[in-house]
Amino acid sequence: MNDLRPLSELNPGDHGVIAAVHAPEELGKRLTALGFSTGRPLALVRRALLRGPLHVRLGTTDVALRMAEAAGIQVRLAAPVPA
Repeated sequence: MNDLRPLSELNPGDHGVIAAVHAPEELGKRLTALGFSTGRPLALVRRALLRGPLHVRLGTTDVALRMAEAAGIQVRLAAPVPA
């Protein structure tokens, strides 16, 4: 699968690799410091109710991200792992 989607549209349990980060300069620096860089694998752990923050796992680091921030992060979805 070579599907590219914004992080804000992923479902809990989805895995992928960061393809691009589109954000204003200050937010871009903050996201980079948190580990959101091109080529880095991530997983969406959960979504809060009512369009609240997303719980994202980058390796061993867990980050809560606002929907607006997540919308600027493009993710290339990984193929599902067969059971």
